[in-house]
Amino acid sequence: MAKYINTIKDLEAATYGFGGQYSSNNQILKGAGIVAGLASGHDGSLSSLGSGTASANLSALYNKVYGQKVWSMLNQEINPLSILPKRPYTSSGWRVMTKRPAGGGNAKLTVADTAYSAGSALDAPHADEIGGVAENAAFNTTGFKALSPEYTTLFMSPKTIAHYFDYSEVAAEMAKIDDGVGDLRALIREDMGKFHAEVQSKMLVMPMEYYDLDAATAILEDASSALSGSGGTQVYADMENNLTSLMKIVSTSAEIHEMTAQNIIASANGGAASLDIAQLYGNTDRRASTAVGSSVGFMDAHVNFGDGYAAAEQRTLTLSILNNVIQNLRSNGGTPKVILTGYDTIQAIADLLQSQERFLEAKEIIPTHNGVKGVSGREAGFRVATYYDIPLIPAKDMRFTANHATTTGLSDLLFLDTDHLWLSVLKPTQYFEAGITHGDPFGVGVLGNRGLFRTMSEVGCSFFKGQGKITNVK
Repeated sequence: MAKYINTIKDLEAATYGFGGQYSSNNQILKGAGIVAGLASGHDGSLSSLGSGTASANLSALYNKVYGQKVWSMLNQEINPLSILPKRPYTSSGWRVMTKRPAGGGNAKLTVADTAYSAGSALDAPHADEIGGVAENAAFNTTGFKALSPEYTTLFMSPKTIAHYFDYSEVAAEMAKIDDGVGDLRALIREDMGKFHAEVQSKMLVMPMEYYDLDAATAILEDASSALSGSGGTQVYADMENNLTSLMKIVSTSAEIHEMTAQNIIASANGGAASLDIAQLYGNTDRRASTAVGSSVGFMDAHVNFGDGYAAAEQRTLTLSILNNVIQNLRSNGGTPKVILTGYDTIQAIADLLQSQERFLEAKEIIPTHNGVKGVSGREAGFRVATYYDIPLIPAKDMRFTANHATTTGLSDLLFLDTDHLWLSVLKPTQYFEAGITHGDPFGVGVLGNRGLFRTMSEVGCSFFKGQGKITNVK
């Protein structure tokens, strides 16, 4: 009878003389009192294929080996943090001009019926009194009087972002032997470094409602859900310790008041928006107290949230909404450099443009640090799409702003002019370590080691009207 070798077991049986169709030729194992083959599978069913003189502990003969590589099961992209230009923190404050000498502070120079009087604000001067003067005109006469722009100051405080970890001496040593991960310190340091950056990126797109201290804010159950009471409520008392969210920077007094009217945030002081929501860089101009918000001020960005934040007022995203925001930002003097939004919204825009694919093209953006591009050999770029040549950058943590009763929607869109929006860095991310490995267990107080990542920075903005936002869309 012909004998064929079809499997590794057949080869082992033919070579060493046990198991399978060659079980009669098992003299090697018979000398040890074992006449059966061994089988083992990844399901853990290690067992004997026959009988022998003893019942061996066969599980001791097989162990899974996991190896030193640890695979991440998480999406830890940090695009919101990457797109912001980084500047040295050279000063805490900056001066801004808020109004022209005449004509107000809106995008268009306003003329109407305001007559000159000493000390008055010429927000809307007469059309024939804005600089055209008669021949040999005398100073301090009608239409030819001393004028002055209006200025103010803004300031910020650096935020300290820190995360630490520790590991015992035994854990570090045991990781080097058996089926350990090898260099435990290097592994944890790398993963904690990624987490440190991811947290800062998350802070930059934190919902504005989380800054509200006047009432408990409904908690997001997950990244795709709306603010829902079913997830419970929580007051976040220390939000100001975080980097200031772009969602708060790119806002208006009218938006804040509408969120108050729809109970998305609380109100105080006779309907005025909460100070913790409205105050930004030491300024409180967004603290509206009227039914439609205060008059448009220099602190107001351009926000398109539709007719309001009532549950029935959520809109379907259209190209007209996108085009309107871009047009208004450019009229205000802004130049959007990037559109930051969620993956769902980028897909929705692609669907809208399916019949006009020539407008949706691939473009590679390389984040810069103070104008210096990533060095050769380091992966610093990521692929995005563009809309009117403005890159669309996806952010996994971008949420949508809507009424609490609304459970679905598209991620908000932030239109950012990064010439006037930056991350001011007082101390760049640094890693510190101490412990028994470094000869100083007394510093950490345990027989082990402790590592720390620390960054000191804050987000600054010098031109709010050049920043835009679309919310309340589906």
